Order: sequence, then structure tokens, then C-alpha cells
Amino acid sequence: MANQENDFKKVISHAKEYGYVFQSSEIYDGLSAVYDYAQNGAELKKNIREYWWKAMVQMNDNIVGIDAAIFMHPTTWKASGHVDAFNDPLIDNKDSKKRYRADVLVEDHVAKIEAKIDKEVNKAAKRFGAQFDKKQFLATNNRVLDYQEKATSILKRLGKSLENEDLVDVKNLIEELEIACPVSGSRNWTEVKQFNLMFGTKLGASADSAMDLYLRPETAQGIFVNFLNVQKTGRMKIPFGIAQVGKAFRNEIVARQFIFRQREFEQMEMQFFIRPGSQKEWYEKWKENRMKWHLSLGMGEDNYRFHDHEKLAHYADAAADIEFKFPFGFKELEGIHSRTNFDLGSHEKHSGKKLQYFDNEINESYVPYVVETSIGLDRMFLAVFSNALTEEALDNGTTRTVLRLPAVLAPTKAAILPLIKRDGLPELAHEIVDDLKWDFNVIYDEKDAVGRRYRRQDANGTPFCITVDHQSLEDNTVTLRHRDSMEQERVAITEVKGIILAEVAMKHWLQKMK
Repeated sequence: MANQENDFKKVISHAKEYGYVFQSSEIYDGLSAVYDYAQNGAELKKNIREYWWKAMVQMNDNIVGIDAAIFMHPTTWKASGHVDAFNDPLIDNKDSKKRYRADVLVEDHVAKIEAKIDKEVNKAAKRFGAQFDKKQFLATNNRVLDYQEKATSILKRLGKSLENEDLVDVKNLIEELEIACPVSGSRNWTEVKQFNLMFGTKLGASADSAMDLYLRPETAQGIFVNFLNVQKTGRMKIPFGIAQVGKAFRNEIVARQFIFRQREFEQMEMQFFIRPGSQKEWYEKWKENRMKWHLSLGMGEDNYRFHDHEKLAHYADAAADIEFKFPFGFKELEGIHSRTNFDLGSHEKHSGKKLQYFDNEINESYVPYVVETSIGLDRMFLAVFSNALTEEALDNGTTRTVLRLPAVLAPTKAAILPLIKRDGLPELAHEIVDDLKWDFNVIYDEKDAVGRRYRRQDANGTPFCITVDHQSLEDNTVTLRHRDSMEQERVAITEVKGIILAEVAMKHWLQKMK
């Protein structure tokens, strides 16, 4: 665990040092669990958003996108169940006076058990070498099977207790597992209580006549209330989807782990409207589709897994998370939910307006069922960034820090470096910048020795460095250096654009989903 913490600290510090993420209002000592995306972070975030949008909207002729307002009529949140049921189970430690999410304390305990499984696997892999069969080992090793059974039974009990709102049993579970406060080590806990996560605000000129509003805790409801408008104006036929990227707000009492859990965050959601009865088939299809999208970025199949929900939300008949191996263990990155017709049915009831679809094929009107895919953009950012950050030992005995971002997402695609600051080299380098900037985000860098500039661009995640030297003036060639392999090749200036495009174009990456 100490190793994990160390790795995570490096991620946070690198994100600040290289202009990716800053603490919000840092000059005033910051605001807890609120972050600003800096110059490189804003680019990386935009690229992730576009990669999702292109795969979800542009590549599917039956999915369209909208951008709904953050403020919504307050009855929206009554209909969606958020007013009555959008709660977190919280527990306080009496000695440290720290507050925790009870379910997260239990999940973190399970993560420690899973870490023991990983330890057994690594030991066996070393012992058996090339003959090691991980699948067979996980299925037959008694110690591993005991750990798995323990982890599963804890999560099952937690899920059941939360579903039945049996908060007494949640506390009993914490006590039985002898879970201690991470700060004080004390096991002196209060009762578990529910806490509503919505931020309240007011709409109106005077306090007397102001209407109570909420900042939206999710973006999905903006899609549901616009279902009929989009369907009619877009002449959409079921099955079809509506996608949206937007800010959501949750009054997280226990916000932590950097940008993993924030009070203001961004979601990328798609609601797919289907005929009742076909939800199982579409749910499986979207699980497969979304995993393919993640794997297309080449961040390692072993870093992903599906986790089926033991506790289902009040609206769902099936739900699974795609979990990613963050520096602090496997955690939820994306949710795929079969939401039935709960949302549209509930809005129909509360608004008094019909939200039905007439299906010509079966000559019938119905409230469509929905399969949702919902991913946190900030969590995806953290997954990409933390996975990319590596310390690499080099042949000459030194090390280098390299941010191996998928080239398609990298904020800067190429850095153009004149070898020295005279003899016409900066002028030619600027000409290359002026040509490439129409197609890519590129930068010019002339400060320090060229080797040091290479290291800086490696740590910044830039896939290519283009060095202009005296030979460039003679034959119009440059040295093109690849970030990951550090290989250098001499290429004609006219070829540079094509080489970069082959590596960074979204088309080449998204085609891996086929």
C-alpha cells in the first residue's frame, strides 16, 4: 500500500509540475476536492472528450448529441428519485473526528484482500516462469480461492445491507472486519447515517419569491426530459441513442483521491432507447462496445475488468462497472446500466405529458426502455495520465521520466527544436511550426541543450520531437525522434506531416474497435 501511495503522489506532483492539473484557487489555500485543468490538462481533457464523442456520436448513425442546461425544473429531481434517494452512507470516527463513506471503507478493505491475491499471483509467476498459467492458478490455488470467497461474501453482504437500507448491519460489518480509521487507527465509530448529495441553490430576484433549485447531480435527466423533442425533430427510430457531455455536481463529504472524486466533475453519458424486452441483448452489446473503446487506447487489457453490481439502483434491472487499475487499486471508471423505463415513466407521471414512442413495426405505443453508458471524464483523465507516467531505466545507467500518453490523446503532438539559436535554424523551425499548426497542436522550444529538451518533452507526453540542424538548411531534412522508443530518423520536411498523422489520427485508433 505504501508503494501505491508513493506512485499516486508522483502522479499528483507530475500533473502540477507539467501544467496538467492545479488545485482550484490555490493562492487562497485551495478549495477541497475542486481542481482546475491547466494548459496541458485542458488539451488532454478535450482530446478524451472528442475521442468519446467521435466513437459514440459520429460513428453511429442512430446516436445524436445534445447539450442540456445545468439548471432544471426542481420537479425533475423529484421524478428521478434524487430528492428521496440520492444518499451516501456516512460514518464518523469519534477519535479522529474524520468522516468516511461507510461503503468505501468496506470496499477499501476488500481491495487489500485483492492485493493479497495479486501478491500470490506474482510470487507464483516468478516461481513457474514461462510455464505459469494465471487462469488455472486463480481457479485452483486454495489460498487464492479463500481470499476470493472472503472478498465476494463481504461485497455481497454490503450490497444487500445497502439495498435494504440496513445501516445497522453496515456498521456491524465494519466492526466485524475490524476496520480502523486510516488517520487515527481507532475503531471507535458512530452509527451510519444517510446524507443527500445534491447542492441546493435559488432562482429569483428576491429571497421571498425565489424558487429552490438544485445543481444537477448527473447529466442523464437532461436527456430524458428532451427524449420526445429529439425523437420528433430528428425523426429518430428506435433503437436510438442521445449522448451528452457536461458538468455535474455532488456535495461529496468525503472527496479524495485527487480528481477521482470531485464536487464538480464532467460526465460523458449516452442513453440508448430500446423496445421493452430487448434490454438484456442491448445491455450485453453496450458492455462489449464500451470495453472495446477502452482497449482501443492500448492501456493494457489487464488494467480493466467488469464488476457486476450486487446492489442495483432503484431503477435498474442490470448494472456493471468497467473498473480500471488506478494507482490506488481497481475502481469504477464507467457504468453500464439497464435502466428499464423508470426515468421516462416517472417523468410522464410527474409532468402529466405522454413520453411514448409509436413503433410502426409492431403497431404499438410504449414507454421505451433505456440502456445507459456513463463515464466520468475526470476519471478517464486520471486513468490515462496515471497509466502513462513511467520511470524508465536507460542503457547508460540513467533514468528518464516519460509520460506515455496514447498519441491520439497527447496535448502536444510534436515539439520543433532548432539545434542552436542562430544561423537561420530558428527561422526554418518556425516555418515548420507554421505549416504543422493547421493540423496539429505543436510547440516551438529553443531553451537548453537539445538532450534536456528531449527529456522535457518526454515528461510532457509529446510523441514527436523534430530537430532542425545545419543539414536541414542544405537538404530540407530534419531529425524526427519518437518518444517511446527514443529512435531517431532522418526524414524530409515534406514527409513529417504524414508520419505524425499516421500516429495520431483518431481514425487509426478507433478502427481497432472493429
